[in-house]
Amino acid sequence: MMAAHEGHIPMILRQFLHSDPVAVSYLFGCGGKASAAVVDPVGDVQPYLDAAKATGMRILYVIDTHIHADHVSAGRALAQAAGAEYVLHESAAADFAFHRVKDGEVLELGNVTAQIMHTPGHTPEHIALLVTDRTRTVEPWFVLTGHTLMVGDLGRTELASSAEDGARRLFASAQRLKDLPDHVEVLPGAFSGSVCGRSLSGKPTSTIGFEKRFNKAFRIADEDEFVAAMVADIPPPPPEAARTRALNAGAAQ
Repeated sequence: MMAAHEGHIPMILRQFLHSDPVAVSYLFGCGGKASAAVVDPVGDVQPYLDAAKATGMRILYVIDTHIHADHVSAGRALAQAAGAEYVLHESAAADFAFHRVKDGEVLELGNVTAQIMHTPGHTPEHIALLVTDRTRTVEPWFVLTGHTLMVGDLGRTELASSAEDGARRLFASAQRLKDLPDHVEVLPGAFSGSVCGRSLSGKPTSTIGFEKRFNKAFRIADEDEFVAAMVADIPPPPPEAARTRALNAGAAQ
């Protein structure tokens, strides 16, 4: 008896944990259609190229969830090396050409899709990616949340706007993420040791349901209470944060 979807190569997902800086990158896509994307790459581009080659996939998109302030992105370098499109939200203020995406847009990777969710707050242009493997179900499986929702906390809000304005936008973004099904996995862009959050866990994955129950910031339902919590005890900014963000936006070194 033939199994369901026999002949389909399933989704491929690789997580890259970095310690200097503390960050998480991802390669994911459709093995059957040999179509992949890389999210928030850091450092040497070769490990991503090697992972794509080992899994028989071509990198079509390199996506930064936002213009980072804690490290220099490898996104544009990887996109050039892979012959891929470099992706940012359409509101990103960058001094170079890039593939502009908007809220609700869907990036097609064979049987895998990544729906763009504009989730401002940590930065104004921040996005999350809601990922579905259509060989399994039409329901979303996981969400790549960057520095918006992390395991144990939400991202700081003062690196690209005033802390209060960022917190109010982050509150709205958090409500959108709370509306996702509880089973959806949370794959963040950082974990404990990152300067982009305060109470981060050393476990680099979670679920929407678990974070709704046990993430103190994510649990707050009142906007003013949320803003007060986010603007209290803000840790020191990453070293040269403004310069790093400017470099990632295309400023000359």
